[in-house]
Amino acid sequence: MLVLFETPAGFALFKVLDEGKLNKVEDLSKEFLAPDSARKVVSLKAFSKFGNTAEALEAATKLLESAPSKGLRKFLRVHCDGETLGVADSKLGNAIKEKLKIDCVHNNAVMELLRGVRTQLTELISGLGAQDLAPMSLGLSHSLSRCKLKFSADKVDTMIVQAIGLLDDLDKELNTYAMRVREWYGWHFPELTKIIQDNIMYAKAVKLMGDRANAAKLDFSEVLPEEVETELKEAAVISMGTEISDLDLMNIKDLCDQVLNLSEYRAQLYDYLKSRMNTVAPNLTALVGELVGARLIAHGGSLINLAKQPGSTVQILGAEKALFRALKTKHSTPKYGLIYHASLVGQAAPKHKGKISRSLAAKAALAIRCDALGDDQDNSMGLENRAKLEARLRALEGKELGRSAGSAKGKPKIEVYDKDRKKGAGLITPAKTYNPTADSVLSQITNTAALDEQDTVPKKKKKVEAEPPQIEKAAELPAIEAKKEKKKKKKKADKEAGLPTNENEPESEEPTEKEKKKHQTEDVENAVVGEKKKKKRKHEEQEDKESEVQTKKEKTKKKKKKSED
Repeated sequence: MLVLFETPAGFALFKVLDEGKLNKVEDLSKEFLAPDSARKVVSLKAFSKFGNTAEALEAATKLLESAPSKGLRKFLRVHCDGETLGVADSKLGNAIKEKLKIDCVHNNAVMELLRGVRTQLTELISGLGAQDLAPMSLGLSHSLSRCKLKFSADKVDTMIVQAIGLLDDLDKELNTYAMRVREWYGWHFPELTKIIQDNIMYAKAVKLMGDRANAAKLDFSEVLPEEVETELKEAAVISMGTEISDLDLMNIKDLCDQVLNLSEYRAQLYDYLKSRMNTVAPNLTALVGELVGARLIAHGGSLINLAKQPGSTVQILGAEKALFRALKTKHSTPKYGLIYHASLVGQAAPKHKGKISRSLAAKAALAIRCDALGDDQDNSMGLENRAKLEARLRALEGKELGRSAGSAKGKPKIEVYDKDRKKGAGLITPAKTYNPTADSVLSQITNTAALDEQDTVPKKKKKVEAEPPQIEKAAELPAIEAKKEKKKKKKKADKEAGLPTNENEPESEEPTEKEKKKHQTEDVENAVVGEKKKKKRKHEEQEDKESEVQTKKEKTKKKKKKSED
């Protein structure tokens, strides 16, 4: 029986001298306590040395996949004719048996035997010292780790994390220094602060000008535009600032030099960051830009850690305080974090920023995974997803879109709803036209007079209306006079007939509906008042009875007490 043992230097085949000892697995470890006893159990039959590190790496990767390498197959064909082979991996034994037709064994006895061989490896293999075996195993392990992780020096994202941190620090320092220059030189030339808004241009102008009295003699064409230059020269003549010494000006110019040097270094650092981002994360850079992508990587810790996060986490990355505060106070959670500064979110309207940030975070999560774990080095995926997001943004804003970037077709044409129009037919009712007769005032007055005559019975009590205009009163006079004439004619006819007429007595007329309603309401009110009075009486009677009962009870109690006494 043979035993296959893998070492960093090559493959070794050991011959089992006494197979009877394999039956006693518990006592097998005692045989390998000393080199002499170990040589009585196994002996080296053959050794296949690796030619170089690449061959060792190939063999190790094949063994991890439970498959024999090309060199191992040749080695076993030569030395394992008609022998059974003990292996440490059962899957590897099955592969050898299928390809090489060699019987393989994998059990507890073989595993215990391999453990014993490992303890006495340097003694069993002549020429292989411990000082040689340690660096071999270390080099092979490093090579294997690089191969498994697909390590690339260009993919190191630590440089990006440090560069974006330094860029933010430079921005803070630049802002602080520039504000100090403005405050310091503002005592001498305060008007210059409003004339030049840019900090770098301000520092260049101060460095070139020095004292404001020199402004009229100098040429600022290389630093400032013509309009700003003329305004500066005019303000320098009538400036309200104080006079400063040459020593103060020298220190101010030194500070201006610091501002300009920092701005130049910041530009160089930004170019370096841009190139690193295009190398390490090209798809993420195409979606959100260099600065936002670098801040996302720095906030996540690394590109691999960021690739493990879902899109919802990428969306609010950087807004952790707001998220936990919202969860604690049971308010609405934030819709975006660092991703808010991306150009796509900035282009969207305020009401669409939440939707666009959610879509952008989902696409960014895919781009990060592609950059971290994919083999492609181009930014085609990022550009394609950016085009889709721009199409979605146009669709949300209601702009015309022939065909969306995805599989869906273009948006259907939206027609304005018209209640007077049927589907595929004309108008149900004719369109309303302008009525010029509605503008005349006299026609309205006559119509109202006719309505007043017809509506003799009022429907409900109304508030006192304002007096009608004089034109309406003039229109009502002839109708009133006609009624008076009719009454006079009736009186004359009654006199001629000999009927008694009393002018003082009013004419008996039937009660109107208004009066009837009044009587009805009065009757109802009287009935309600009567019922209330009855209820009050009953209540008073009940109270009187209860008071009488209580007095009786008190009297009986007093009598009982007296009798007991």
